[in-house]
Order: sequence, then structure tokens, then C-alpha cells
Amino acid sequence: MRAKLPLLVITGPTATGKSAVAVEVALRVGGEVISADSMMVYRGMDIGTAKPTLAERKGVPHHLIDVVDPEENFSVATFQALAREHIREINGRGHLPILAGGTGLYIRAVVKGFSFAGGVNQELRRRLMEEARRLGALHLHERLRTVNPEAAARIHPHNVKRVVRALEVAYQTGKPILTQATPEYDTLTFGLYLEREELYRRIEERVDAMLAAGLVEEVRRLLDRGVPSEATAMQALGYKEIAAYLRGKVTFEEAVRLIKRNTRRFAKRQFTWFKREEEIRWLDVTAYPGPAAIAEEIAARVKEYFGR
Repeated sequence: MRAKLPLLVITGPTATGKSAVAVEVALRVGGEVISADSMMVYRGMDIGTAKPTLAERKGVPHHLIDVVDPEENFSVATFQALAREHIREINGRGHLPILAGGTGLYIRAVVKGFSFAGGVNQELRRRLMEEARRLGALHLHERLRTVNPEAAARIHPHNVKRVVRALEVAYQTGKPILTQATPEYDTLTFGLYLEREELYRRIEERVDAMLAAGLVEEVRRLLDRGVPSEATAMQALGYKEIAAYLRGKVTFEEAVRLIKRNTRRFAKRQFTWFKREEEIRWLDVTAYPGPAAIAEEIAARVKEYFGR
């Protein structure tokens, strides 16, 4: 009998079909899906996050989708706590938890067993934010590199909020923002990938499909209900650019160009992140006729690994 609870992970860059594959795997192995997407947690943000519809879920239970309103904050520590709870409950039902998504930090926090250090010092945060405004985001990121090189490598230089948070913790505790503990789960991890040209083609198609499905109207509804532009949810790909268009800051054509460009850059960063994770077993999406075939491959390996 295994001492650790089993956990299947399906990850990879955006637009590789993770959600569809996760559903097909769940149908074959008796699984339930736990979304590992930092934007799918927000209610009312369906089109731009490519949130699977009820029909696309095919009756498979999904967790950590539509958890909070866009005005609310949702941290990686909160995700970790909720994901752990769902993993226990799903295993308790005799099902296999399938952690599926492209937010690498969320997945790492669960799989590696990170503990989170440090509280909030409002005065320190205010001073750091002021320094970022005065000297620029790159200056602050360079400072983070001197006190916590690992965090600096993980956090994008222009993500000022995360850079500030990492500096807060480093200054207050002398410890990095994440401390790895003993992993809690017996984890089998698969990554879906596409060659760059095909991935970028799919990103283009996906953005066009989102716009046709009503992304502009979705963003307009969020703005009309008063979701602030500085809210984390409104920094999501697609939402930030369309919000700028609706406020008259850019043309529609420019907004679309920016969404596609920024999504390509995001996918590149995701792949760079995941390539560092040695435990990932990579599957070339184009080597299979569709999600069901990929799921058959994963299900066979699940049976071999977990004996189920």
C-alpha cells in the first residue's frame, strides 16, 4: 500500500489542449479534475480564460473553477490549501485527482509541498511600491536578484506585485517566499507540447475564437460592474488588452494584436518554466489524432504506475 496519496498532473503551455485531455483521462481512470489555472478561479471570466463549459466537462467533476469574484484576491497559498483539501477528498471517494492547468507556480506549490512564509507589512510594501514607481520595475527586480536569486529567476521583472511580495518576505524573515517541504503526494506528471510554429498558429486561432464568442462583451460586463483595472483578474491575458480598447486607449485592431503577441510571450515563458521540471513526461500533441488518443496513452501509464 502506498504511503502517499496518488496525484496525476497534466500541464504545459497555453493552447495545447490540457482541459480536453484531462476530461478524457478522467473518464478513463475514474478521475476528478482540479484546475491549476490562476484565472479560472474567477467567476464571470469564462471566455478569455478558456474555461471548459459544462458540456465540455462531460460530467467529470471539476474543482477550483469559479471560486472567487474578480474583485477579490486569490493567492498561491490559498490555492495550495484548497487543492490539498480536494486531493484528500477525491482520494477518499476512491477517485484519482487530476491537477490540470498551466500555472506553474500553483502546480509546484502542491507537488513540491512548499510552505509559505511572511505576513504583510503595509509600510514596507508602500516603500517598495514607491521605489518601483520612482526607479522602475527592473531596478526592484535586480534588488530581488541580490537577496533571492531563485525567486528573481521565477518572477517576471515587470510583475511588480510579485517582486514586491518576494522582497517583503525576504526582508522580514530572511527566508525565500517559498520553502520546499517533503512532497505529500505520489505524483505522475505529463506535459503537453507543440512545436513553436504550430503552437503560435493555435494561439492565433484561439484568440480569434474567443473574440467571436464574445470576449469584448465579457470584459465590458466586468468593467460595468466596477471591477477595478488594478485587480489581479483584470491583468489576465485578453482582459487587460480589451479593457484598454474599451477605455479608448488603443484601437480594436491593436488590442487584438497585443493579445496574440502577449499570449505567445506567455506560452514561451510557460515552456521555459516547465522545462526545468525534470519529472514531467512530455507528449507531442501532434503525434496523436486528438485528445482521446492522448488520454489513452496517459491512462495506460496511470494504470502501470498507480495500478488502477
